[in-house]
Amino acid sequence: MNQRFPALSRLVAPLDRSLAHLSANTLTTPEIARLRWLWLDSLFANLSGAFFVNFVPLFAQAYGASNAQIGLLPGVASLLALLSLLPGARAAQAAGRRRIHLVVVFGGVIARVVLLIWVAMPFLAVAPTVAVALIIAVNALMAFCNTYSNPAWTTLMADSVPAGIRGRFFSHRGYAVNLPALLVVPLAGWLIEVGAQPGRPLGGYQLVFGLAFLTGALATLSFARVDDPLPAAHTAERRPWRAVAVLLGRAPSFMGLVACTLIWNLGMQVTSPFLNLYLVTDLGGTTAMVGWVAASASLAALLTQRWLGAWIDRRGNVFAQGLLSFLIVSLPFAWLFATAAWQIVIVNAFGGVLWAGYNLASFNLLLELAPEKARAEGIAVFQLTISLCATLVPILGGYLADAWGYRPLLVISAALRFLGALAFVWWVALPARRRLAAASAERAALPPAPGAA
Repeated sequence: MNQRFPALSRLVAPLDRSLAHLSANTLTTPEIARLRWLWLDSLFANLSGAFFVNFVPLFAQAYGASNAQIGLLPGVASLLALLSLLPGARAAQAAGRRRIHLVVVFGGVIARVVLLIWVAMPFLAVAPTVAVALIIAVNALMAFCNTYSNPAWTTLMADSVPAGIRGRFFSHRGYAVNLPALLVVPLAGWLIEVGAQPGRPLGGYQLVFGLAFLTGALATLSFARVDDPLPAAHTAERRPWRAVAVLLGRAPSFMGLVACTLIWNLGMQVTSPFLNLYLVTDLGGTTAMVGWVAASASLAALLTQRWLGAWIDRRGNVFAQGLLSFLIVSLPFAWLFATAAWQIVIVNAFGGVLWAGYNLASFNLLLELAPEKARAEGIAVFQLTISLCATLVPILGGYLADAWGYRPLLVISAALRFLGALAFVWWVALPARRRLAAASAERAALPPAPGAA
């Protein structure tokens, strides 16, 4: 890169130095380059998502979508994601060093080019019913492509980031995740409002979807530069599903993590598609306020990310995820008792800290507990659980919201999250504690080393 792009080399030199300092041991030039391109991919990918993800339900609502149809947005997307996970895991396992191409084509090209359909829709004067169907279909196609490529992406991350610096790297990378939301989500909300003209009421949406496409293209170009750490002579290995099931069955802590994740996500998905709608329709918020609410979480996470990474490295992923799970249970009640939209800015700031720590600990724990010989398939099973909840629960939530309103969903969400946190303690935390106690007892039973006092 130094000879071909000297200006770019000068721009990324501070990032390279910062990444090199994450490890007590000296990282090689290829290792630093790998971390750099993964970091930049995260930066641009999250810029892209920040421009549009929070506003898709409002875009559908602008075309007259009902609550049930809003529920179909994540429901249909998660159904296609569900169907793509296991094939994606098998493709990642079979691709070997070609897994980068798999991620680039599906997660990088197809999933971002389809954003241009939303850009074009207002120009084509599409009928509202057709427009809502197109919004649901494009959202579902993006979910399919991203989830299909996720096992390949995750295994590449596990192989590219040395285990000893994962906590520090992912907290460092958290700046690339949260900074875009802090700056871009309020900007996107403002652009949607000011872009609405009498002759083009959806012009603001077209603008933010176009910007999402451009920043997503930069993410794709960055990821394509990653050098896969697998050796050139690596041979892809395909195991029958029965052998994979045996490997996963021999990892009870991993299966416990999958089970409690199922319960946890039932609580998450019953409200997730409707929070911004509740903010606007029940608490009097605006599109710009949706952006500020998202930004408050990102700012809080940004300010605490480095401390959270160090704290998780010190206390461990199991302790951190367990404690934060119980604290996150309080968030639906905070939404429930809020009486004005501005109060949600404070609630979401607190939630941003909790979720930043939870997501970091959860991802590290997934990489830690997934059996190494079936990592791609294990990650697919984990994601399959999340997608199963995200497929069915929002559809039910949409009908419940139409019948009861949004507030009862918040109570249901809190109850299910609490059950998920209890399940985590029972199926993951307590077995981990027993394993540590057994290992300590085994070490204590060993005879002292010769010459030891």
